[in-house]
Amino acid sequence: MLFKQQALLRQKLFVLGSLAIGSLLYLVARVGSLDRLQPLCPIDGRFGTRGQDEIPLRALQFKRGLLHEFRKGNATKEQIRLHNLVQQLPKAIIIGVRKGGTRALLEMLNLHPAVVKASQEIHFFDNDENYAKGIEWYRKKMPFSYPHQITIEKSPAYFITEEVPERIYKMNSSIKLLIIVREPTTRAISDYTQVLEGKERKNKTYYKFEKLAIDPNTCEVNTKYKAVRTSIYTKHLERWLKYFPIEQFHIVDGDRLITEPLPELQLVEKFLNLPPRISQYNLYFNATRGFYCLRFNIVFNKCLAGSKGRIHPEVDTSVITKLRKFFHPFNQKFYQITGRTFNWP
Repeated sequence: MLFKQQALLRQKLFVLGSLAIGSLLYLVARVGSLDRLQPLCPIDGRFGTRGQDEIPLRALQFKRGLLHEFRKGNATKEQIRLHNLVQQLPKAIIIGVRKGGTRALLEMLNLHPAVVKASQEIHFFDNDENYAKGIEWYRKKMPFSYPHQITIEKSPAYFITEEVPERIYKMNSSIKLLIIVREPTTRAISDYTQVLEGKERKNKTYYKFEKLAIDPNTCEVNTKYKAVRTSIYTKHLERWLKYFPIEQFHIVDGDRLITEPLPELQLVEKFLNLPPRISQYNLYFNATRGFYCLRFNIVFNKCLAGSKGRIHPEVDTSVITKLRKFFHPFNQKFYQITGRTFNWP
């Protein structure tokens, strides 16, 4: 009887010992894997310096949820002070163009742990009433962020509004400016499609695209139609170049961002002097939606709103040909100014 009790006791001790050793080995392996998977990395370039100013990108990723709460207005002043959070003026602005993919670009850049986005279009520089409220009003519209993060906002109306370049220059003459463009005729039709959908929701009638894009009196392209004017990229860019050198602009290919987003995002990371952090892991193709969605981590994914990727109405081929011929010389000048060539017809 005693022998059986001793054998049972030895067996229990052996099991407990094995569990303890296994747990210890797991913890050692876990710590090692975390160090390999989530290395500390400084924000490089003008947005941070080495040494005591380094900030772990891992920490920024970890606190996204906290920043989200602060954006919703759920933070006290004491919490904001304790976490060293600030509302910063943008160090980069997506200035246009409308229906070029500005929302997609902003959301994709927000995958980077050193980037914080303004969720809504602020319309500060293109709206006289808002601009009259002053720069502090604009700052208070920015999200909370850590000092070494960069804030980015987007308002595509900035690109085509005459007063905006000078106003942004007065705020920050060295700011970085992002322009995302699509093939001009496709962009114009997309612009029309968005307006058409709004009219239909209100049970209003609207002219066909052909009637708006072509002047019925001359049978030439109607340059008074806003959707057409917006697609003359070089005309608007020339106005911006009176205040900013071309080196402060980065042109994003909106068509490529739809089909192959990662290379475009990597170019933007480089332009913004950010360490490369956006990878193919963060982007996955949604066959149902027909475009790429975002993966922030193992539990949080996000797709753009259902209004993105609207089906365009059929447009008379002769009108499309006429528009492409009209845009061609402007496109060639745009390539020359920006140093980036697109395969636009």
